[in-house]
Amino acid sequence: MSPRDVAGVKAHAYSIRRKPASQERADPSRVVVNAETVRVAVLALDSGLCEDLSMPVTVLIADDHPSFRASARAILEADGFEVIGEAADGASALAKAHELAPDVLLLDVQLPDMDGFAVSSRLRQNGSGPVVVLVSSRDACDYGTLVEESGARGFIPKDELSGAALGNLLG
Repeated sequence: MSPRDVAGVKAHAYSIRRKPASQERADPSRVVVNAETVRVAVLALDSGLCEDLSMPVTVLIADDHPSFRASARAILEADGFEVIGEAADGASALAKAHELAPDVLLLDVQLPDMDGFAVSSRLRQNGSGPVVVLVSSRDACDYGTLVEESGARGFIPKDELSGAALGNLLG
């Protein structure tokens, strides 16, 4: 496979990944599959190129403290995550989760308009949404079974937030 083929496959994969779910494959009549497309795809699979196509995990940060949002953004971006948005309250978190379709919603438990448990529960009720990871300055044990009941993937104390901690929860 030529370097041009590799670059084309990577660019195509990235363009598909970056489109919001509502825009993906909006015009199926424009999809062209021919022998060359199949050949390039098979070569990409056989050569291990697909491992290089992995895109960063996208994250939406929802917290009412701008300083925490800025710190979380810096920490996660330094560890390879792509922060695609921020929200300061629960309603904004719900709206931006729908609009931006992040892979992960890093969600503060204590927001001014509704708590993170309610936001997480609403996202689960609406079907497919981002993986929710709750954060707080308090310990997880302070919330009992609320983290699990909300449908969140897990909990990270704010002072322990890192790319590795988030990655461990994501599997």
